[in-house]
Amino acid sequence: MIGRRELLALLPAAALAAKKARLRTAICAYSFRTALQSKSMTYDDLVRLAVDVGADGLDVTVYWFPSTEDSFLMPFRGLAYRHGVELYSIAVRTEMCRPTVELREKEINDVRKWVDVAAKLGAGHIRVFGGTVPKGETEDTAAGWVVEILKRASEYAGARGVILGLENHGGITARAERILDIVRKVNSPWVAVNLDTGNFNTNAYQQIEMMVPYAANVQFKSEVRDDKGQRVESDWDRIVAMLAKGGYQGYLSLEYEAREDPAGAMPRLIGKLNQLARKHSG
Repeated sequence: MIGRRELLALLPAAALAAKKARLRTAICAYSFRTALQSKSMTYDDLVRLAVDVGADGLDVTVYWFPSTEDSFLMPFRGLAYRHGVELYSIAVRTEMCRPTVELREKEINDVRKWVDVAAKLGAGHIRVFGGTVPKGETEDTAAGWVVEILKRASEYAGARGVILGLENHGGITARAERILDIVRKVNSPWVAVNLDTGNFNTNAYQQIEMMVPYAANVQFKSEVRDDKGQRVESDWDRIVAMLAKGGYQGYLSLEYEAREDPAGAMPRLIGKLNQLARKHSG
């Protein structure tokens, strides 16, 4: 059976260019990491905040979940549904540069557990990390381990209707070229890219543009790194225009890491992102 990427490869360039962007906005739970960790804010509070600021969805970083039992997950899903907020993605920690068969097997099993959590919440996407190349190993060898884990984990994820999005998060995934090489070698419709617009250390806009055709989720930061590694304000319109030109259809999840209190910044920034989503959507 022909896959989505193979089908796209057969289409003429004009047909691909005609694909209309469909952009929606979301809050990334990581923006409120301090409040979630201290328990001064709950995940239910994030649902209500999404309504207040006009975001369509939640990108749910799971680090501070009180439980992964149904006693937490089902009420959380129900609350989100009643408020018209989609729990469309969860974000988990993974380390796929594992040098032994046993460690890689454990990593695969851990991803499968999070696939079950995502499916219970109705989320169709999980953000995953590639990890760091161990000392004494080559990047090519470590990338092979990542491919192996993603191939096997994607079989289970696909059976549950969940996409695994590999993030540009330093280490083995510091460069767009390596990320795309991994995703292409996995060659599964259930493995894509989680594009973080603030994580590239050099040539940020060029690397963002390379990732767009493979993106299943975009975590949108208010800043990018310049070629000296310093954080500077990003060109929001330029980035959203890139996504629209590439025919991206999905969420722009605002992941806020700047200095201002996120509680004060979020309404203003989601408002700005909503304007750009409307401007560039087909």
